[in-house]
Amino acid sequence: MEITYQSDRSITEQEFIDLLKSTSLGERRPLNDESCIEAMLKEADLLITAWNGDQLIGVARSLTDFHYCCYLSDLAVAETFQNQGVGQALILETEQFLEPGCRLILLAAPQAESYYPKLGFNQHHSAWTRQVS
Repeated sequence: MEITYQSDRSITEQEFIDLLKSTSLGERRPLNDESCIEAMLKEADLLITAWNGDQLIGVARSLTDFHYCCYLSDLAVAETFQNQGVGQALILETEQFLEPGCRLILLAAPQAESYYPKLGFNQHHSAWTRQVS
C-alpha cells in the first residue's frame, strides 16, 4: 500500500498514544496523562500525519509562527516503517507550510542524533530546558 501524507486530518489521542508507543519517542512523552496528550494535539500549530491505508504510521507535530521559527516537537515514525523515508517526508511536508527563511528547530532523541545531520540539520552548541513547577 502507498504511504500518504495529510495536513488536514485530525487524529485521536489514542491514535497518537499508540503511535508513540511504537517508537522510542514514547519513552519521553506523557502517555499516561490524557489531558496533556489532548492539549498537545489541540494546541499544535501544524500536524502532518503519515498513513498506510487507515493506519497512522507517522506524525510531525510542530509549534510555529510560520515565518521566523518552527519547533518540531514530535517527529515519530512507527518502528516497522522506519528507514523508508517517512521521517524525511514528514519534515519536507512540514517545510511546505513555512515561509522561506523560517528556521526549523528540534531536540533529537538520543537514538536519532546521527539521523538529522543526514537531512541537512546543523547541530547547535547549546540548548536549554527548564520544567515549570
